[in-house]
Amino acid sequence: MTATLFLQSAVGGILLGGIYGLLAMGLSLSWGLLKLVNLSHFALAFLGAYLTYELGTVHGIPAYFSALLIAPLFFLFGIAIHSVFVRFRVKEFASLLVTFGVTILIESLIQWIWSADFLRYETPYAQTTFRIGSIFVPVLDLSAFVCAVLLAGAAWIALNKTMLGKALRAAAHDPSVASAFGINSTRVSYILAGLCSAIAGIAGVFIALIGTLAPSQIESWIGVVFAVAIIGGLGSPAGALAAGMLIGLAESFTMTVVNPAWAPLVAFSVLIVILLRKPVI
Repeated sequence: MTATLFLQSAVGGILLGGIYGLLAMGLSLSWGLLKLVNLSHFALAFLGAYLTYELGTVHGIPAYFSALLIAPLFFLFGIAIHSVFVRFRVKEFASLLVTFGVTILIESLIQWIWSADFLRYETPYAQTTFRIGSIFVPVLDLSAFVCAVLLAGAAWIALNKTMLGKALRAAAHDPSVASAFGINSTRVSYILAGLCSAIAGIAGVFIALIGTLAPSQIESWIGVVFAVAIIGGLGSPAGALAAGMLIGLAESFTMTVVNPAWAPLVAFSVLIVILLRKPVI
């Protein structure tokens, strides 16, 4: 491997890790702080991707403006789904089953509206790159990475420096004690659930811009993003981004040095090693 190829693989892996981190962020927060394993997070991301495609190709709305429409819409959808969890007192394992059903429904809806064919959202800047020495950096991939960094930073500040974030962490750690101190655990959980869904919608915008869309791809993202969320630590947005970069780098070097077919095994191999070294996440 030459130095140029090594650096190009490293850049590609880091930028891929941004997408992984962006997708894992909402799942990590929901699982870690709400104790809900929200599988529909992946379906929502792809629904956001298809809506971005529809708004861009049919109505001529730029992707950045689509994000401004999709984020608040998904925020409301996240609150609606969470209201069902609260109403029927859905617990952690049951949430996995319920949101799996929601995922199937959303996937079927996507297939019904947009068909099962592969779609590509072509934009004037789809192939735009800039050069740093001998390294080429795709603009869209870099934009997704920057967005992931900004969201992770904002989420970390919100959780650690604001009263709402401290209330969320207190309610996740011990709801009864938090309630004794006047924290309305249910009310703050609605806000977090909405934000997690909004993050999924934003991730979907970048999926539409960077990748090829097909309903069947929802399942292909679940495994690696689950691994990223667990490796990064549940409830940690910065950890999700760091773990995404770790998996992205490992996959990129595997595709470059060994074989692209081995890349899907990387995330689970890293996960197994980390769980063996640190069984309690």
